[in-house]
Amino acid sequence: MAKGSGGSGMTRGDRRRNARRERLRGLLPRDGAVIGIDLAEDKQALAVVDHDVRVLARKTVRVKAFRLGEALDWAVARAAVKGFARVTVACEPTGPRWMQVQRLCAERGLPLVCIQPLVSHIAREQQDYTPHKSDESDCVMIARLAVELHCYIPEELDETWAYLRHLGRRRAQLITAATASAQRIRDFLSVAWPAVTGACAGPFESVTWLAALQVVTARCGGDPGTLAGMGEQAFTAAVRDAVAGWGGKKGWGTISARVFAVLTDTEGAVAWSRRGLLRRIADELGDLQRTRAQLRAAEADMAAVLAGLGLSRLGDIPGLTAVGAAAILAETGDPRRYDGSSSLVKHAGLSPVSNDSGAFSGQAHISRRGRPALRLAVWRAVWPMLRYNPVLAAKYAAMTQATDAAAAGAGPQPGLAAQAAARARRARARVACAASLLRWIYCLVVHGTSWDPAVAAGRHHTLQNQAQAA
Repeated sequence: MAKGSGGSGMTRGDRRRNARRERLRGLLPRDGAVIGIDLAEDKQALAVVDHDVRVLARKTVRVKAFRLGEALDWAVARAAVKGFARVTVACEPTGPRWMQVQRLCAERGLPLVCIQPLVSHIAREQQDYTPHKSDESDCVMIARLAVELHCYIPEELDETWAYLRHLGRRRAQLITAATASAQRIRDFLSVAWPAVTGACAGPFESVTWLAALQVVTARCGGDPGTLAGMGEQAFTAAVRDAVAGWGGKKGWGTISARVFAVLTDTEGAVAWSRRGLLRRIADELGDLQRTRAQLRAAEADMAAVLAGLGLSRLGDIPGLTAVGAAAILAETGDPRRYDGSSSLVKHAGLSPVSNDSGAFSGQAHISRRGRPALRLAVWRAVWPMLRYNPVLAAKYAAMTQATDAAAAGAGPQPGLAAQAAARARRARARVACAASLLRWIYCLVVHGTSWDPAVAAGRHHTLQNQAQAA
């Protein structure tokens, strides 16, 4: 029996689910009408239905989404003619167009709910067991899903949180672009000048190596060996002048000397393609330099916005930077809008999904629903924390050691199968740590607390229970 259930057997999840449905029912009363809208670029389909999903009126207009106000007024008037004083609007969050509907509804005092595209996709086939799709039928289906409460209340971001979201998405784009440029440069060098990548242990993390490569490709004319005549001292000075353009403050002479030493090394180079590839490398280096400069500016702005929200203390979590916390909050929005930390984990698609039925117990896995960009931001943030955060490091070690011990006791396994099982165990442990990070952020933001390793590790409640028992 659940605590506080009064003998009904209801769980905390049941109560929260009931509360959510009551909030939705307040927006979608049984004596009201629903306006379902199927949004497109230049064509918008509307249908007014009652709570028995009887179509009261429908209209298709060829206008942009921001000019839907007249059509909304028409739909509200048609509902009033049929005797409905309360009207709710429902739509799918199609691209940015739904925000125009949100604006128009706010101006008219109309409540708005949204339908997840996955829900509408499944419902489309459930209607008549075919994937039949048209704008006119979809707007009725959207209204039906809203009537059945298969919908959610869209978030309303204020200017600061919206600015942080756009900065976070811009940062994600820049990271992808920078990674792609680095991979192309690496591929081109493997054909045009393979020896230079061995001049530095982490070439693309070294601003000195990047500056040296930029100096060579900009001046060599297709043959790096021509720069050997300028001498090591002059070459090092040119590299140090170029380091500032990569955001560095100091050029390392050792790396410059190693690059200078391989200027005449042509081992593994494809001669006929070398000139063209070195030109492409120079262009890619320019793109990478600009992208990284824009990335640094975006991250500085994100840290400033986080400070403006009074949440800089999230950077006090060991292993988590202020930029990493800002990237997560850019996707979650204000954590105070969630029912609890578990809702935030579900929103990231990191919640465990069981596969049990009767005596059968299937393999559990994460849902992978919710917001993929949030899951990616948390995944990127948790990797360094597994090393530098003592609480997560201990949790990861405990989970992997326990599962390794259980696997060892299960008997011998084939080599490849054992390796695959070990990788799966480590992946599950990382997922659990990522979910813990989200719960920490939720608690720190919602409760206004600061980082406490004892609370994060759960020792705080243990000590409290021991004190009460004593």
